[in-house]
Amino acid sequence: MTIKYLNYAMTMFVFFFLGCEAETIVESNVITTNESFNLVESTIQEMQTAMNEGRLTAQGLVQQYLTRIALYENLLNATISVNPNAMAVAEQLDRERAEGQVRGPLHGIPIALKDNIHTIDMPTTGGALAFAGLTPPYDATLTKKLREAGAIIIAKTVMTELANWVSGAPLDMPDNYSSLGGYGFNPYDPRRDPRPGIGDGMPVLSPGGSSSGIGTSANLWAANVGTETSGSILWPSNQNMLVGIKPTVGRISRYGIIPITADQDTAGPMARNVTDATILFGVLENIEPDPNDPSTGRCEPPTDGDYTTFLDADSLRGARIGIPRAGFVEPNTVVGTENPRGGISSSQFELFEEAIAILEERGATVIDPANLPTVLDPDPERNLFRWSICAGEDKTRGNDEDCSIVFKYGMKRDFNAWLESLGSIAPVSSLTELREWNTENALLGTIKYEQSLLDISDEVDLDRDRARYEADREKDIELAGTHGIDAAIAEYDLDALLFPMNRGSNVAARPGYPSVIVPFGMVGNQPEPAFPEGFEARPGPFGVSFTGLACSEPGLIGLAYAFEQATQRRTAPSSAP
Repeated sequence: MTIKYLNYAMTMFVFFFLGCEAETIVESNVITTNESFNLVESTIQEMQTAMNEGRLTAQGLVQQYLTRIALYENLLNATISVNPNAMAVAEQLDRERAEGQVRGPLHGIPIALKDNIHTIDMPTTGGALAFAGLTPPYDATLTKKLREAGAIIIAKTVMTELANWVSGAPLDMPDNYSSLGGYGFNPYDPRRDPRPGIGDGMPVLSPGGSSSGIGTSANLWAANVGTETSGSILWPSNQNMLVGIKPTVGRISRYGIIPITADQDTAGPMARNVTDATILFGVLENIEPDPNDPSTGRCEPPTDGDYTTFLDADSLRGARIGIPRAGFVEPNTVVGTENPRGGISSSQFELFEEAIAILEERGATVIDPANLPTVLDPDPERNLFRWSICAGEDKTRGNDEDCSIVFKYGMKRDFNAWLESLGSIAPVSSLTELREWNTENALLGTIKYEQSLLDISDEVDLDRDRARYEADREKDIELAGTHGIDAAIAEYDLDALLFPMNRGSNVAARPGYPSVIVPFGMVGNQPEPAFPEGFEARPGPFGVSFTGLACSEPGLIGLAYAFEQATQRRTAPSSAP
């Protein structure tokens, strides 16, 4: 029996034998009460209040969440493993609370982690069959911080395999698919794509990737931690109607996280509301630099790491917010190309315009348009849309002059370093060995979508290609940062930029800038080619992202909170009531 189904069996045991009716269990000096507490859409603060008042315990909370996992796992495939120690940890935390010791706002709160984040008591696989059952020899720094803060690591989430750096064009790996975990399904429409020759069993509505927000949206745990290199917190947050904070690179240690590239990788919180995401963010951030991650210490954390002081419902008043329309909201003709770049659908456009109007109603000054110079520049060498990330089987050595090799260089460098950190338990010793293992075990489904991204990464020579990598990294920062976000914010004296969905994630990711996405509505799911006649696709979520300069999270959190309080557009998925 696999790890996945062993853990599923455990949750079924909880469901059938513990149940979810009100009950009281007395053990030692701890009273576990499971009085009627509706955890669906409950906030972290509401859970803490109920526990402080004796209406709820951490054990009761874990029990209810495990029951929901058991109920909805077959429908959603949200977890790749469940922590068999979750109830024992909850019991200890209940003892501490009974003795008057509460570690902080996450004491007794169940949190899920993306399965590329190390946990010494659960496997960390990255969704790769080669790493099935791999239990790392050390916790990630952020995992330690969560444990110290009293959080309960309840599960690991499904994810796009190795954070979506396995296969690229022409066989792009679908969001939230991995050879180990299969497909994750969006709770707003958890069905398979019915289009002949296209669906391949994948979800009809993308759950986003490579992080998963499925379980948080479906109320299988209080919140989760994702990771992003270029959009993998913001996109699944958008698709699951969540708040996601993609931090400045360096706010949160990456030690103990399976990497793509240290140049852009970061972890970040995903939650059902801004307050919960903010609480989790404050716990995840390193107050002191982590000696295992030299990027930490880039930004000054707030006093006691408490970002909730920035949750001001009046934060939009007087704020200056720019709208980068060209290439993000509306199509933009790029020099030297035939087809315009960017743009959103009519229903998305309508919602985005409504969001802009609300900003103005709440007292913000909206500068529209506030286009990024880098997407309008007539010089192809200075136009970001002419400078993509090298990703696909056609971007091999000698065919990659028009794109950045930062990802494929970073993957070779950082993935091999991560394998080395595992010591003797590493199933493979190098990226080369992983590729060979995948090929040798293809009949197990290791490379359903092939492995072109691993291939182009492995051909990198870290010494010979270093000068090219450094030049590309410098160009990434120049086009996306200096000539992009920095220039627009300086020209219009802005506090933030507003993008539809995650449309600005690729730009902000290159210089390592932060964004906060907030749910705002639902839009139709109308792909090309269309669904078969008679198939009624359900609408999918739509959010808006506030993006700023490095270390601007306090201001972005304030703007996001004010917008959320003015709109309150999140609705729970009906498929997991």
